Order: sequence, then structure tokens, then C-alpha cells
Amino acid sequence: MMNKNERNGAIDQAKGKAKQVVGVLTGDNGLQAEGRVDQNVGKVESALGRNSQKLGAAISRVGAAVKKG
Repeated sequence: MMNKNERNGAIDQAKGKAKQVVGVLTGDNGLQAEGRVDQNVGKVESALGRNSQKLGAAISRVGAAVKKG
């Protein structure tokens, strides 16, 4: 299941791709660049979300192991 960061990252990537395509079609270099930036921000945010899930799972495993003693 996606967390908030992963979901927002995917949305940012999609928006960025759309901006980039519109920029290419209209010849707007600024919009193309903005689209690439949005895509990269989305990738970073998605990765942050995935890593926070992994960290949370690891902490839960450690907590369970400590409780077992």
C-alpha cells in the first residue's frame, strides 16, 4: 500500500510528465524544464515514502524482538 509521500510523488511525476509533453508540443522550454523538475521531485518524494515504510517495518521488527526478550 502506498503512503502519503509515495502517492504525492506519483502525482508529481504525472503532473511533471504532462507539463513536459505540453512544453514539447508548444515549444515552451520553460514548461519542459518545469516538468522535468516536477518529475524529479516526485521521484525523490516516492523514494522517501518507500524508505520510510522500510524503516518503520525494521523498527517494528526490532521492537517485537526486544519484547520477546
